[in-house]
Amino acid sequence: MKSRSFHVVGSLGQEILLVLVILALFAFVGWVNPRFVSENNLTSIFVGNAYIAVAAIGMSLVIISGNIDVSIGALIGVLAVISGLLVTNGYPIWFAWLAPLIIGSAINTLLGCLIAYARVPSIIATLAMLSILSGGLITFTGGQWISGLPSGYQLAQFRLLNIPSPVWFMIGMTIVAALLMRYTAFGRSVYAVGSNPEAARASGIGHASTVVKVFAIHGAIAGVAAVLFATQLQVIQSTTPVGLELVIITASVVGGVSILGGVGTVVGSTLAAILFAAIGSSLIFLNVSAYWLKAVQGVLILATVLADMARRRRTG
Repeated sequence: MKSRSFHVVGSLGQEILLVLVILALFAFVGWVNPRFVSENNLTSIFVGNAYIAVAAIGMSLVIISGNIDVSIGALIGVLAVISGLLVTNGYPIWFAWLAPLIIGSAINTLLGCLIAYARVPSIIATLAMLSILSGGLITFTGGQWISGLPSGYQLAQFRLLNIPSPVWFMIGMTIVAALLMRYTAFGRSVYAVGSNPEAARASGIGHASTVVKVFAIHGAIAGVAAVLFATQLQVIQSTTPVGLELVIITASVVGGVSILGGVGTVVGSTLAAILFAAIGSSLIFLNVSAYWLKAVQGVLILATVLADMARRRRTG
């Protein structure tokens, strides 16, 4: 019970802090440069980075389970290209949207099996997958971008109630994942194996099966993120987005997910992804070099990890 309340209360405090920081940032930068809070810029902040927030949901589950995935950026790049190739080669649009979810889940199920049953450390297994996916993508496509996408394929450009679809995906998937982790036996098992694997086994929780399920879900969520990424523009780049995996991992950690596992929520990771997007945009409107964003991310990671370690020592 103590462990349960620790990960809930600690994450709630982080989420409130993130909301306050986001509001303060919008208020300050909007005061300095009113164009920052214009409809076009707000749309750019939320829509252009929604796929990162979606991917951070799956990454949060992986880290809470006590693992990590550094291949997520390459996976999103590969799945986006697969989706584009399918739709430009005559396959139905719905199939081009669905295939990345199935393929992403299959790839990460394999990863989960290597980690859970072959006992390969997650950092090693996902580093290997990163190299395989990145190298295979360049070899297969030759660096050629995919164009000629048919009308109706751009899912990320759809609107419902005048709100862009990526925002709906971001909000809806965050809510579903938060409920899954908070109120289901699966969610409790993920926290258990990430917090104390030996105690989880003693309680009858299948450690290996839980890890495989987490990676399978993570892969499917990466497929959704890949479709949102692929359908933003009229072309799809055939290279993996540089540094995307670091941004996704950072969003999870700064959102309150403990890098040591067992603590955190997906709501925090979504808020952190929004914060990073807002910081990146604000630097432009404040005439500050965008390279400072990397420095800010580094400082936030270090501060969050130190705060998490301090919380663990107090509750320990």
